[in-house]
Amino acid sequence: MRDEVDGLIEAWRAERPDVDVTPLEVLSRVSRLARHLDRARRTVFTEHSLEPWEFDVLAELRRSGPPYELSPGRLLRATLVTSGTMTNRVDRLAAAGLVRRRPDPADKRGVLVRLTDKGAERIDAALESLLSYEETLLAPMPAREREQLASLLRCLLVPLDTEPSSR
Repeated sequence: MRDEVDGLIEAWRAERPDVDVTPLEVLSRVSRLARHLDRARRTVFTEHSLEPWEFDVLAELRRSGPPYELSPGRLLRATLVTSGTMTNRVDRLAAAGLVRRRPDPADKRGVLVRLTDKGAERIDAALESLLSYEETLLAPMPAREREQLASLLRCLLVPLDTEPSSR
């Protein structure tokens, strides 16, 4: 079985035999897969009238458990955006009726962002569609191989997720 990356690697080896292109065998495939998944996710989210960033914020709130509310600071750390960006996003989600703000009883200056029933319905439906689609992508791969792949990808991701965000 051959893919686009096999051709890319052969071309580089022919043009630059002096360079070790073996990292491309893994990382170019990860990159191409990420682009395919991004397009597919955008399609799924569009079917549920969500932008990818809206899914990310709503999903973080939904995963937080009852009462499905977090501080804007916690949301921005989880979604890796600036405070100004998060403020704008919460404003837009609130205007759409997917979240609401309420005063933080533990901090008179703070607010909490709470998922509304409408927001919970939207994120739950989008998640179900996303998982259904992603399951079809993984269907040809036996469970054991999925576990191995997940473990191998974790080995690549952990150091990146734990390094300082100075890059």
